[in-house]
Amino acid sequence: MKRLMLLVGVAALVAAYFGFGLDEYLTLQQLKNSQAQFQQWLADFPLLVPAVYFVFYVIVTALSLPGAAIMTLAGGAFFGLWQGLVLVSFASSIGATLAFLVARFVLRESVQKRFGERLKTINRGIERDGAFYLFTLRLVPLFPFFVINLVMGVTRLKTWTFYWVSQVGMLGGTAVYVNAGTQLADIDSVGGIFSPELILSFVLLGIFPWIAKGIVRIVQRGRAYKGWSKPKQFDRNLVVIGGGAGGLVSAYIGATVKAKVTLVEAHKMGGDCLNYGCVPSKALIKSAKVAHQMRHADHYGLNAQQPTFSFRAVMERIHKVIKEVEPHDSAERYTELGVDVVAGYATIVDPWTVDIALNDGGTQRLTTRSIVIAAGAEPLVPDLPGLDETGYVTSDTLWETFAELDSPPERLVLLGGGPIGSELSQAFARLGSHVSQVEMGDRILAKEDEEVSALARQSLEQDGVEVLTEHKALRCELDGEQKVLVVEHEGEEKRLPFDQLVVSVGRKARLTGYGLEDLGIQTERTVVTNEYLETLYPNIYAAGDVAGPYQFTHTAAHMAWFAAVNALFGQFKRFKVDYSVIPWTTFVDPEIARVGISEADAKEQEIDYEVTRFELAELDRAIADSSTTGFIKVLTPKGKDKILGVVIVGTEASNLMAEFILAMRHGLGLNKILGTIHVYPTLAEANKYAAGEWKKAHKPEAVLKWLEKYHTWRRGGDR
Repeated sequence: MKRLMLLVGVAALVAAYFGFGLDEYLTLQQLKNSQAQFQQWLADFPLLVPAVYFVFYVIVTALSLPGAAIMTLAGGAFFGLWQGLVLVSFASSIGATLAFLVARFVLRESVQKRFGERLKTINRGIERDGAFYLFTLRLVPLFPFFVINLVMGVTRLKTWTFYWVSQVGMLGGTAVYVNAGTQLADIDSVGGIFSPELILSFVLLGIFPWIAKGIVRIVQRGRAYKGWSKPKQFDRNLVVIGGGAGGLVSAYIGATVKAKVTLVEAHKMGGDCLNYGCVPSKALIKSAKVAHQMRHADHYGLNAQQPTFSFRAVMERIHKVIKEVEPHDSAERYTELGVDVVAGYATIVDPWTVDIALNDGGTQRLTTRSIVIAAGAEPLVPDLPGLDETGYVTSDTLWETFAELDSPPERLVLLGGGPIGSELSQAFARLGSHVSQVEMGDRILAKEDEEVSALARQSLEQDGVEVLTEHKALRCELDGEQKVLVVEHEGEEKRLPFDQLVVSVGRKARLTGYGLEDLGIQTERTVVTNEYLETLYPNIYAAGDVAGPYQFTHTAAHMAWFAAVNALFGQFKRFKVDYSVIPWTTFVDPEIARVGISEADAKEQEIDYEVTRFELAELDRAIADSSTTGFIKVLTPKGKDKILGVVIVGTEASNLMAEFILAMRHGLGLNKILGTIHVYPTLAEANKYAAGEWKKAHKPEAVLKWLEKYHTWRRGGDR
């Protein structure tokens, strides 16, 4: 109602402006004709006339009415250069700000709600560089200022920033117009103010901020490197610290473009994913799934049986899988690719120098043009009383510890309800452990939609996992020979005996031991970087888990491309890291895959969305495989087929998601997926059927009614 009243008020003022013929007074000829009369009024009322002129100018600008250019000329013609410049400068800025606020009040909420996803990048740019862009536009009068006022109003630019940038940015153009007004007799048209030379000057003035931005970057680089002595020659083009996914990709790119690259890794090549994370956990999950299928073989018309197995053999298989994958990430392979692989601990001693404490006891010092920090992350261990006394393992250490066991831990307590904790809980439960999964929050997999979390919990509990949400770990105790985790639930303590305790409450970036503190490189939960992955020093980059914000192997590799290319070619062109389409999967059974925004995200961002859903129980191949649990859920804007986000729960969800990732990355909608041939019978058909559900919900009812009449007519009547 308030918006409506404001719109009515603005419309009434605009109507009055034209209705009373006020626009006829704001012409160049009328200005010339009234100059003598106005000068007389000014002589009689030296304070009142400037005040009335000021208020009228503010109103004209605030209502985005035509005539602002004539009003500016009038400022110079009636008041002279300096008084006119002061009056026009402040009146135009205040009026522009009022127009900005009107657009913000009336339009911003609806525009942001309707186009929120599309405007996400623009909003981030405005928050970061809005003043710079506005200043550039204000310097060039060729851009209609009233359009700038209205457009900026629907962005998230701060009002004060808009005002002061407008005040400063419009000063040059205002001065030109006001000065021209002092020569009113010689002006035949508003366009006559601008000569080709003047227009070129304004264009150059508009380019100036970009030049200034480059100068500022040079100055910032100078400040960052102040006190450091840059070598005249360098041993390397690039030194990469860390041999995980981020480091391997960075080194690979450098070697591919024939740069001289050194990769420093103190422990195992391949990082956490190969040695402790993705590879061993998926090997474990596979063994556990086979055991589960044996118990439920009757679902496939076979005789169900309890699996018998050697747990040592299961763990040996996991280590065998690691060994088979290992050559892909080995020092030998990367040496063949042209990378200088060094085993040791790297410390950055200045922006261009890296000291390496070699594993064999020696030392090596290298100078380098650029550095990529890809040190990865490690398990976060909470400060829990008694934890060291009872002992624990993490997702990193359990593979070596459990390899010595003859059977799975009989009583396993797992601390943490995230993806890693949920995967391990289900796997060990399927292998015969009694698993208690402890989560302090009200649900597991808290980053997923509530229905997805509930389905995951149901699946884990069906496999025998005792899921204890809203249970806070208090301490660990030794009760004789028995190890106990004490938790609190609804104000009461509960004791959970265990043989093994797995701590899986998250991971933290490895930030110490690399010289970052001495260099003044800012670290919070991760190494702080800009959108180009640069740290405080423009030649030192960070990528992967150590830089965040996503701790996935595939995002580490993705970031590494930007870090390496910017490090090697940033003097020509820099690329902002792109997080627009980031997928991930939790490998419980059924799998949970996700890309884009969830329903919770859409509600938080006030996006007007709709949900299309397809149940896997309707899919022929899922029925044939007895794998009907799950669904595909697609979020789209109201009435449009653009894909905002997808959740897939079901067998092979991680593989099914690839089609949606490709579609989102290249701007393809559900209609394109629907029009693509999918092999029958496959699980991939589910994607097409999900798109079909969207199409069915948006069928043109009016057209179909006419078609029905047409076909009735073709049959010769109501037959």
